[in-house]
Amino acid sequence: MKRQTSEQVHFAILGPLLVEIAGVRLQLSGLISARILTTLLLSSGKVVPVARLVEAAWDEDPPPTATHQVRKAIADLRQRIPQGHSLIATDGPGYRADVTVDQLDLTLFTDRLQQARESSDAGALPDAARSLREALALWRGAVMSESGGPLISAASAVLEERRLAAVGQLIEIRLALGESSELVEELRQLIVDHPLRETFRGYLMLALHRSGRRAEALAEYAGTRRLLVEELGVGPGQQLNRVHEMILRGSPEAAPPEPTEPIGAPAPAALTGPAPCTLPHDLQDFAGRESELTGLMMAAHPPGDDIVRIISIEGMGGSGKTALAIRAAHRLAPLFPDGQLYVDLRGFTPGEQPRQPVTVLATLLRTLGLRGEQIPEDLEAVAALWRSTLAGQRMLLLLDNAAHAAQVRPLLPGAAGCSVLITSRHRMTGLDGSQSMALGLLSSAESIALTTAALGRQRSANESQEIRELVALCGHLPLALRIAVGRLRSRPHWSTRYLVDRLRNEARRLDELRSGERGIEATLQLSYLAMDESHRDAIRLLGLHPGDEFDTAATAALLGIGVHEAEDVLEHLVDVHLIETREIGRYTFHDLVRRFIRRLPARTAEPAAFRQLLDYYLAVSEWACRIRYPGREATDGWQSPEVELPVFADPEQAEAFFEREHGTLLAAVERALEQGLYRQAVHLARNLLFFLNTRSRFPEYQHVASLAVAAARRLDEPRTLRLSLSNLSVVQWKLGRFAEGIVTTSEALDIALTLDDRDGEASCLNMLGLMLSCLGFLDEAEWRLQQAVTLYGELTAGRQEGYACSNLSTVYSWRGRYREACAAAERAILLSRGFGPYGEEITALTDLAIAQLAGDDLESARLTIDQALTLGDERYVPENLALTFAVASKVYQRLRRADRADAYAVRSLELLAAMGTTIRRATVENIVGSVRFQAGDLRQALQLYESAYAHADTIGYRIEVARALTGMADVQAALGQHQAAQAKRDRADSLYATMAEPSARKAAA
Repeated sequence: MKRQTSEQVHFAILGPLLVEIAGVRLQLSGLISARILTTLLLSSGKVVPVARLVEAAWDEDPPPTATHQVRKAIADLRQRIPQGHSLIATDGPGYRADVTVDQLDLTLFTDRLQQARESSDAGALPDAARSLREALALWRGAVMSESGGPLISAASAVLEERRLAAVGQLIEIRLALGESSELVEELRQLIVDHPLRETFRGYLMLALHRSGRRAEALAEYAGTRRLLVEELGVGPGQQLNRVHEMILRGSPEAAPPEPTEPIGAPAPAALTGPAPCTLPHDLQDFAGRESELTGLMMAAHPPGDDIVRIISIEGMGGSGKTALAIRAAHRLAPLFPDGQLYVDLRGFTPGEQPRQPVTVLATLLRTLGLRGEQIPEDLEAVAALWRSTLAGQRMLLLLDNAAHAAQVRPLLPGAAGCSVLITSRHRMTGLDGSQSMALGLLSSAESIALTTAALGRQRSANESQEIRELVALCGHLPLALRIAVGRLRSRPHWSTRYLVDRLRNEARRLDELRSGERGIEATLQLSYLAMDESHRDAIRLLGLHPGDEFDTAATAALLGIGVHEAEDVLEHLVDVHLIETREIGRYTFHDLVRRFIRRLPARTAEPAAFRQLLDYYLAVSEWACRIRYPGREATDGWQSPEVELPVFADPEQAEAFFEREHGTLLAAVERALEQGLYRQAVHLARNLLFFLNTRSRFPEYQHVASLAVAAARRLDEPRTLRLSLSNLSVVQWKLGRFAEGIVTTSEALDIALTLDDRDGEASCLNMLGLMLSCLGFLDEAEWRLQQAVTLYGELTAGRQEGYACSNLSTVYSWRGRYREACAAAERAILLSRGFGPYGEEITALTDLAIAQLAGDDLESARLTIDQALTLGDERYVPENLALTFAVASKVYQRLRRADRADAYAVRSLELLAAMGTTIRRATVENIVGSVRFQAGDLRQALQLYESAYAHADTIGYRIEVARALTGMADVQAALGQHQAAQAKRDRADSLYATMAEPSARKAAA
């Protein structure tokens, strides 16, 4: 093999495949190229036949064009890699990777093992240990990280055996050099990973014995014997038995070796040789976090004063803390000429306990060249030695995966010139003088950039929409994205769309985001298990919360504790990054954390806790309704639970509660219905409907009202069902579903009559009159509305009577009876005053202005509509305010105030576009169409009339259909299209006739 390095090209296969050019990672074209290159590098310097490359690339199912594709992949590799033709040579029936020792980690690994053997044979054990450490430091994991297929996996298994052999050689040398107690933890972890390797157990027995722990050494042998008998049916091997006998007999061979040099702590000047750097490799496809990286580097810049810079990077598992810290450490490295040290504290590592500070310090000191016998076993002493060793040095220390501040505190340097980066899932609140950086989720742009860097620009461009969906389903969490992208790269036959479709299955999303031992669920499980039992119980119960966010009061109700205690619990969960907070008192889960929590086995306390939460929301919403919607009938048969409720000082605070929590309340109604809590579902839905109605959220209103009816049908409470049906009929009218509304209201009316529920009867008569009027049955509509007004008057139900009077005023106006229309509207105005800015008085004033305008009382109409506009609030029932603006436009057009007429017309249409129902669109567009027609804008007038016709015809709103036809006829006549105009007039006259209203046409004008 060549020994001269002519190119700055480096290959690494002991882990994920890396090809670097002058420190910059080269992106390969795909999995096939990666497998072919890895196979060549595994046999560096030897010819690999094409048939073997085919087998490596496609396992046992190669395509017919496999040979051609191998040659194409080789050509691509030669083109991408500088001097690729010399590095990948054609040789007879195959190809040969021709690289130098220093260009490939595998050859460097082999070279260092050879150096270790030579040093060991010469008796230079420290040199042998150094060579073995250098060899093992090259190891980053299985070859191609388990994505290489059977052939590469088999080669990887062989290399893993070589690695374990090297680990054993290093331990044996360290034992010979006098190390003992500092080896115990490392050996225990090796045994966890490889429980049946007797060699490691023998080394552990010697380390324990030489540390003065003879009983533990003998117990280790007994435990090993039981394990082997139970697992394999055999006893320990000869080597382990020999170690056991030596310890039993107190053989000199089992005693620690005599030190060859005096034991003592070296002065700082003893740190000689090249500056140590144990930083892991930087990710080539690192993306995003630019502002965080800049801030981190500024914070970690070597201090010019007499302090140590300590920066903790905190965030939930999988948020990319380690990747960010490693990137910053590599960029900061030139500023720390005395070394850059990395140590994994294993605070959240599967199957491992957090590393003890005394062991970590011993490892760090050995990295700096101290021998085992020079390192004290007492924590205080070894920490003092560590600080004195670093005195005067400019070093960067990266403490990764810290469990808590107590684990980190003894590891901190004491003198200026050093900086420390710490990553943890916990807040490092106990480190005085430290700075913290909370690492959140990636932005959408950063998530896409990370995915693009990993998949390649061409594929990302071809699947841009699918990638946007992918990053959203992964919750912008770096670990989830890397797992998803890794699955795509290891499965070239999968499209991004296919993986997206798999991730859409919410029940299996966490299963999909798993690759080998690495996965979102396993990562979150570690954070969950690290908490005490009370906090685990708390977060499980929080998983029952139906909303996207929750506050301290709701949490207190759910957990059955006080508000202050609930806040303490929530802030602890924030500290361990299992929940997030965006404002004081408001908390939320990351979507993947919520799914993890909800997959945990149910506890017996959960149903009762959820019922407590529903009762809390019912109590709060009931109280908010009483303050915000005065005159509303209170909920029957309900008692407030004994929980702390928020205090609403005024209606605005009550309104703010609904604005903030309406999504949660809707989800609570859905969950209550699912779990058979029908009473809570019905009453909570009713309270929510008041808010949804005033905010014109009619699709949500219909959904919630339908849920309330479904729940009410499960209860043996006819009055509750009647009330729920009446609420549903309101939205059916507003959405233009008049026939459905008549069926719903008729059922409610039958129940009211059976119960002698006169209030319910009046409500149903009012809604029936409203529905019938829209369908053009004006005689019956008027009769029903008059009945409702009379009945409400007898009941002294002023507010409800006002509704009915407004509806009756509209029918009177449609029939041309303007004096009666004015009287009904004036009665509605009187009854609606004092009930808040929800459009009731505004609607009544608008009805009065319509009647006055139709009766040619223009000045009264102006005064009335101006009063309505002064009361208007666009937050409440905006579709009704759109009608008020339209009528104002018509009034001022009649008064020949074109400027104001135009301004009101524009505002009316703007409100309609933002929040308009079909029924209101038809009415408003007809009115504004007439304003535009009178202004001479025939084109826009025709567009508005046509739109009004389409909306009205869709829902069977007959009066507005007739008005739209009349308006279109007027425009077409003005344009000289007399035949078409007459046809539309004939259709309009026919509709007016079916409504039996000879004066309706006059009213429409």
